Amino acid sequence: MSLYKDIHIGNLIKIRVNEADIDILRICNFFNLNAVEIENMYNQPSLDSEILLRWSKLLEYDFFRLYSQHLILYSPPASLKQTEISGKKHSLPIFKKNIYTKEVIDFLVELVESGDKTIKQVIEDYRIPKTTLHKWIDKYKKKY
Repeated sequence: MSLYKDIHIGNLIKIRVNEADIDILRICNFFNLNAVEIENMYNQPSLDSEILLRWSKLLEYDFFRLYSQHLILYSPPASLKQTEISGKKHSLPIFKKNIYTKEVIDFLVELVESGDKTIKQVIEDYRIPKTTLHKWIDKYKKKY
């Protein structure tokens, strides 16, 4: 699960390229770059958002979601109540719910099932609502 903790986007793109079995010539043509420049991207821990968007389109994979999941797990947003109390108007949308991927749910349920963390610890550490976590455990717990 360190995938969401320490994101090395170039390495993850390289993994996806290998999984998708995309030819280097197609990638070079898509980006209008040579193979050395493409290989250099694989070594980059971060990339410009426009380049990442192009990779997402080419590889049909939402690389931005990796960052969203990182925010959900390691830097949850301020509560809506606090935002409303401040009385400030916001130009950007305020998201009322976190969108958890199946991988994140599985990770959190596994933490509880394996005994690595208690339910209380998961709720506190990851700011998961108590009822949400209990629903996930009931729905996704391993059946023996």
